[in-house]
Amino acid sequence: MTIDIKSAHITRKGGNVFADLGFDPDEAVKLQAESRRIIAEKLALKLQLMEEIAVWINDRKLKQADAALILGVTRPRVSDVIHKKSVKFNIDALIDMLSRTGKNIQLSVR
Repeated sequence: MTIDIKSAHITRKGGNVFADLGFDPDEAVKLQAESRRIIAEKLALKLQLMEEIAVWINDRKLKQADAALILGVTRPRVSDVIHKKSVKFNIDALIDMLSRTGKNIQLSVR
């Protein structure tokens, strides 16, 4: 038995995957806008968490290896935080690292 792993369709960069899936054009535009809004909010939250961790490291003048021990991650992961490589982290991982700094984390929903 063989499994066909070829993609039948690829949405071009800048395209609208919702339109490609057959949604009504107006609905596809709305869905794409909402999707982009959600992604932007998540990215902003990740960057804020990463900044808090980076400031904590800087304020304590920690070497990356020392920060890694406290944060419970590897030294390259600390480097990724400092260099804001957000695609390498989910929000949970960043919150876990930040909680290990002793900071109080509060979530606000508006």
